Amino acid sequence: MARERADQAPIERCPHCGRDLSSWERVLLQVDRALVCKSCWYRIILPVDAERDADEKERKR
Repeated sequence: MARERADQAPIERCPHCGRDLSSWERVLLQVDRALVCKSCWYRIILPVDAERDADEKERKR
């Protein structure tokens, strides 16, 4: 799962305030799809691949 997200362009700055994300925050975004900026408290949410999400739901059944 983390490898699939690594194919996407990594977010290096907060899209709201422009603060550089720390390396730890970038790692968290590779594992999870949401992060809150420490500076402006903006919730950064990465888009979900709908097809991959449906596949995961099918595997859980």
